[in-house]
Amino acid sequence: MKDKIERLNERLDELNKALSDPEIHNDLKKFKEISREQNDLSNIMETGSKYLQAVNTREENEAILLANDDAELVELAEMEKEELDAEIERLEEELRVLLIPKNPDDYKNAIMEIRAGTGGDEAGIFAGDLYRMYTRYCERHKYKIDVMNSNPSERGGFKEIIFSIDGEQAYRNLKYESGVHRVQRVPDTETQGRVHTSAVSVVVLPEAEEVDVEIAPNEIRVDVYRSSGPGGQSVNTTDSAVRITHIPTGLVVSCQDEKSQLKNKNKAMKVLRSRLFDLAISEHNSAIAEQRKIMVGSGDRSAKIRTYNFPQGRVTDHRIGLTLYKLDKVMEGNIEELVDALLIEERSKRLEEMAG
Repeated sequence: MKDKIERLNERLDELNKALSDPEIHNDLKKFKEISREQNDLSNIMETGSKYLQAVNTREENEAILLANDDAELVELAEMEKEELDAEIERLEEELRVLLIPKNPDDYKNAIMEIRAGTGGDEAGIFAGDLYRMYTRYCERHKYKIDVMNSNPSERGGFKEIIFSIDGEQAYRNLKYESGVHRVQRVPDTETQGRVHTSAVSVVVLPEAEEVDVEIAPNEIRVDVYRSSGPGGQSVNTTDSAVRITHIPTGLVVSCQDEKSQLKNKNKAMKVLRSRLFDLAISEHNSAIAEQRKIMVGSGDRSAKIRTYNFPQGRVTDHRIGLTLYKLDKVMEGNIEELVDALLIEERSKRLEEMAG
């Protein structure tokens, strides 16, 4: 561990020198990469410096124990050695966690897609409830939400809503929301008080930048049409809505929430880029799935990941077996306990993998 920390300290010096070079600011992509690595290593070295200091002090004490006949001095050195051993063990554990390889996508903004599934009108209403839940969460964390496309449901909520989430480590914190969310409650339309079960699917994608995915002009077909709301009601009278088809994969993205055709096209391209980026990641992960199983759950977006039971006031995450009897708070966007538990589970699996 000592050799590893010393090498990281040398690397941090190299990065600091690189960032002080005025030329680096001419290459924004490289500047961001170096800045991110420098920030990560600076955080590691806060603990690493304490570790090196403790190890060096222990080595000095061992030298005293070997070369000194003064009984009192030897006794003091032995007492301090026990304290140092405990401190070094604690710092090593911290460093093992800090040295878990970072997923570069964790730093990205996110794109979230919420779609009503089985359950008819109630599924659409719950899709709206989930959108509100994530909106409240994002507001507290100073994340910016921008709706990219929405298809409202006649009884309230949404058949589908797609929005971007901009903020520090937005994808890291929300990536495990992908999957099927099941709700059990008595719908407003139910006259006999029976509990219904409905489902909503959520997909969270890392927002891809242009440097992540290159899309040639001849690979897409762009169609424009008039926006419409529930029941076919016209939202505007110009052909501002945009549908983009990625010909090689058949992926189709639509956007109609802006009055400007150009803005809708830019938003649709952002979603398309992220879906293509996610497709490439999924194919890569599938190829190595048998060698590396570090995700929480299978990553299958068709899998039921969470149940919201309103009669009992509980929410259960099935991947980690966590049940919280605070459904009202969760629906107000207080999902930090769920998010943190999923991240801890990921970290544990990564540590197990590294130990193996």
